[in-house]
Amino acid sequence: MKIETKNLSKNFGDKKALNHINLTIEPNKIIGLLGRNGAGKTTLLQLLAGHFKPSEGEILINGENPFNRSHVLEKVCLISEANNFKRKLKIREILKMISRFYPNWSQPTAERLLKIFNLAPSLNAKGLSKGMESALSIIIGLSSRTDITIFDEPYIGMDAYARYRFYAILLEEYEAYPRTIIISTHLIDEVSNLFEDVVLMHDGSILLHESAEEMKNKSLQISGSLEKVTAFSEGKNVIYTTQIMGQKTVFIYGEKAIEEQQAKAMGLSVERCSIQELMVHLTNSQEEGLYV
Repeated sequence: MKIETKNLSKNFGDKKALNHINLTIEPNKIIGLLGRNGAGKTTLLQLLAGHFKPSEGEILINGENPFNRSHVLEKVCLISEANNFKRKLKIREILKMISRFYPNWSQPTAERLLKIFNLAPSLNAKGLSKGMESALSIIIGLSSRTDITIFDEPYIGMDAYARYRFYAILLEEYEAYPRTIIISTHLIDEVSNLFEDVVLMHDGSILLHESAEEMKNKSLQISGSLEKVTAFSEGKNVIYTTQIMGQKTVFIYGEKAIEEQQAKAMGLSVERCSIQELMVHLTNSQEEGLYV
């Protein structure tokens, strides 16, 4: 299902959480929604899930506003950091209740994932650890098989082994039942290899929306002597600089950053930046006036 926002804004009192966002997400991709705390990510996802109305503009799913439209919302599943189910129920009761809302619910998927994450259906949700709560929330998200499945910091409390199991299972489910999957996370290095597209937010606005491959290909991390790195980076879009003991490293982003062979010919060390590094330095540079 196609997602569109048109001049989308959301205010909470005097605070503008989203500021005239225009964004289009095509169906059946894994999207990384990235940004610092307070960038507006969760607000955007809650609007997409129909939790409240925009203050201005509109958000559309296949041309329809999701707010208060059950036939649209049954195709969207938002898994948040917490409060994804009623804690007074047993796991089997939670899954049975939630399955009624999603027409494409896969009970075999839910049962398989309960075994993988070692969750007994008879367990009461009130007694679950934070990691077990997160695992149950992930099971709900993947088993829903909604056309748009959203994970907003979904694995708080899960150890590294459980998180990597989640990544592998997510890919399996995506291949078996293609859909739009949006992941908002601060553990970017762990999960960035799953992203097809990246949406980077900053201060309630969209800073960039590109394919993950294009984003990395437009970056260079250049290291070497102070004089050579300074000469190479002159006139380029430098988003981060550090130097020590006559050595300098710069991160460059933009169309001019593809001049990899030129840098190597000058004897400089050349690497591509990770998506996590780009997120950190692009949002930093907005404050410092370096990103253009």
